[in-house]
Amino acid sequence: MDQQKALIDQFEAGIGKTKAAIAGLSRDELLAVPVPGKWSIQQVVIHLQDAEAVSIDRMKRVIAEERPPLLIGFDENLYVANLSYAEQSAVEAAEMVDLGRRQFVRVLRRVPDSGWARFGVHNERGKVTLLELLQYFTHHLEHHLKFVYEKRSKLGKAL
Repeated sequence: MDQQKALIDQFEAGIGKTKAAIAGLSRDELLAVPVPGKWSIQQVVIHLQDAEAVSIDRMKRVIAEERPPLLIGFDENLYVANLSYAEQSAVEAAEMVDLGRRQFVRVLRRVPDSGWARFGVHNERGKVTLLELLQYFTHHLEHHLKFVYEKRSKLGKAL
């Protein structure tokens, strides 16, 4: 249980990090593409919000359902291309990341020891346990925030 508690603490510690990563940036800076061929900060943040929603849904299904339906992957580049990311709000997306984590950590803290071995089947990765899902999405946020900080630096807005 110590491993799970530490991971939940790390997941919870992600609250506020996305908002902090975009603090002080103008809309133009959020939409700029300082690394040619890569996503803008805005696109990264909206992707994080989409991925958080998907991840929490997957974990809820694994916790709540005996045989959750197939956990379907999504093509992040198609989301960026087709879901009007430039028209969305990075600030609101960061708030949604925080709200989702804040709410779901309450659920995670009440999962019994036996619950961490519960699993779903992902259409690309196969069998994934609740613990593996939480590990992946906890690190997913940190992975993408590195890119936000790199882009900030290229814009002359390093923190």
